[in-house]
Amino acid sequence: MIGIIGIAVIFIMVFGGYVLAGGKLGIIMKALPFEMIMIGGAAVGAFLLSNDGASVKQALKDVGKVFKGPQWKPADYRDLLCLLFELIRIARVNPVGLEEHIENPEESSVFARYQKIKHDHEAIELICDTLRAASMNYDDPHQVEEVLDKRVDKAQTHALHSSHALQSMADALPALGIVAAVLGVIKTMGSIDQPPEILGKMIGGALVGTFLGVFLAYGIVGPFATRVKAVVEEDAHFYNLIREVLVANLHNHPANMCIEVGRQNTPHNVRPSFTDLEEALRALKQEAA
Repeated sequence: MIGIIGIAVIFIMVFGGYVLAGGKLGIIMKALPFEMIMIGGAAVGAFLLSNDGASVKQALKDVGKVFKGPQWKPADYRDLLCLLFELIRIARVNPVGLEEHIENPEESSVFARYQKIKHDHEAIELICDTLRAASMNYDDPHQVEEVLDKRVDKAQTHALHSSHALQSMADALPALGIVAAVLGVIKTMGSIDQPPEILGKMIGGALVGTFLGVFLAYGIVGPFATRVKAVVEEDAHFYNLIREVLVANLHNHPANMCIEVGRQNTPHNVRPSFTDLEEALRALKQEAA
């Protein structure tokens, strides 16, 4: 919602201020379709040229993050801590029984209670691979933490590609606007014998290209890239939480302490309160009993 409000504010302030200052939208509206074809078309072409098909699809999908915001909400962090608590408890009480959950999470009764997390392949693979490695005695906390750091960083770098692609487009738009403006000037020079009032409109139309390139770069595409990056970085806390809890588990801390380590390393705006988490864990213990 806030993304839509931001776009509305941009358009109202820019064009509203222009009209209030005595500007006429007629020249802009007449030149806009042609300038948009040149600038927008060239920007899209450059975007396709500099990215592969998978990256293009991912970037188009990630544009929705501008309006939807982060994937993981505070309730999801609480659910993740509950899921990890259950798995750690099972691993310590019945290591053999853990295998049915980490080898086939789609059929696991534990994962089934957390459907949103279950459908995130990166989170599930991160949890299951780490617990599986621990069951095979790859349980040195420092080595595992290093592996998880690299894995989380690699996933985040891949997720940030959309933001970089959009930012590259934003960087190119002002120059493409100049290209369109120069073409407009060339057109104007070809009609130099026309009266001043006609030449004035033609020059004004040419300058729309420069305006459009800068406006799209700094008013639309650039902020989109920044917002996508911010959302990706915020969602990365979810996977960092998995790392914190599983590494604490390898240090053989009590299960409750492992979960508390994860809770305290969660950003404040999505961190479940101690009381809420304690009630959720108590309910799990009562259910297991």
